[in-house]
Amino acid sequence: MTSPRITVALSVHDNAAYLALALDSILAQTFGDFELVAVDDGSTDGSAAILDSYAARDPRVRVIHQSNRGLIASLNLIIAEARAPYIARMDGDDMALPERFAQQIAFLDAHPDHGLVGTQIRGITETGEPRRGHTVDHPLTAEAIAEALGSSVSGSPLCHPSVMIRRDLLESVGGYRAAYRHCEDYDLWLRLAERTRMANLPERLLLYRYSDTQVSHRHVLAQHYGAAIARLARIERLQGRPDPSDGWQTLPPIEALDHAFGRPGVARQVRAEVTRGILFAPDTLAGEGLPLIIAHLKDGREAGAHRVPGLWRAVARLVRNHRPRGAWQLARALIQNRPRR
Repeated sequence: MTSPRITVALSVHDNAAYLALALDSILAQTFGDFELVAVDDGSTDGSAAILDSYAARDPRVRVIHQSNRGLIASLNLIIAEARAPYIARMDGDDMALPERFAQQIAFLDAHPDHGLVGTQIRGITETGEPRRGHTVDHPLTAEAIAEALGSSVSGSPLCHPSVMIRRDLLESVGGYRAAYRHCEDYDLWLRLAERTRMANLPERLLLYRYSDTQVSHRHVLAQHYGAAIARLARIERLQGRPDPSDGWQTLPPIEALDHAFGRPGVARQVRAEVTRGILFAPDTLAGEGLPLIIAHLKDGREAGAHRVPGLWRAVARLVRNHRPRGAWQLARALIQNRPRR
């Protein structure tokens, strides 16, 4: 059997409401030489039956059923099962425009020094309407992506479900790492950047569905915490030292980071970076992120110590977002932990 050019990596967990739209968009690609490997990750909403019905109609669709093991395990399973030299990510609630694969594979064929290419996205609501006022323009060039990856405030320069990656490169870095749950893509970009060039196409070739229940909204603190550790692990690698997170199944608590990295000040640095990252997330600020911010304020009590700016403005945002208790707690912590002169 001739191997396809592209393996589409689709992990599905309870996406029944949108799954047919996602699958139809893949099967309507103008570049049709692909296999779609879909993992049903313990769905309970009928997603498994939808996947099986598509597999029965189109031989390019292959379905693997498993109990719920999470996105990272599902994607690593697909990588192991893939037969194609290119792997294209896709999520079960998004839609790819017809030219997506054709344009991405043309770019990678023409740029052998690039191991990954993403696309711009067009945001849509849960009902499929255009999402107004939230246009994201991801950097286009390898240099701009590398610069964004080096920043603690830029966010991810690539949209995970839009990317196409060379499979051999993905395998060479060990795929996705279990410890970096909720930021597995960001950790992967950092590791790939040490081995290859990456780019984004200027065209918007993915309709990306925003939802209040998606991971990026429900796990803000975990995302910023994992991303901060991933950046520190990258520094260790670039300076020729072992990556302490290699082999981790979970991330250690913040109090253990100095020991894990073998030097003092790591926990303090991570608290500052995470504080900066959650300033515009009211639910996190007023909830699980508040103890971390208070610990950061205590770090900054010594004269001359670094303190993330903008915390009083965050108090005002909490008031505007109808979270008076969180605003009061943060304001009290700011007063009680004023820097010593």
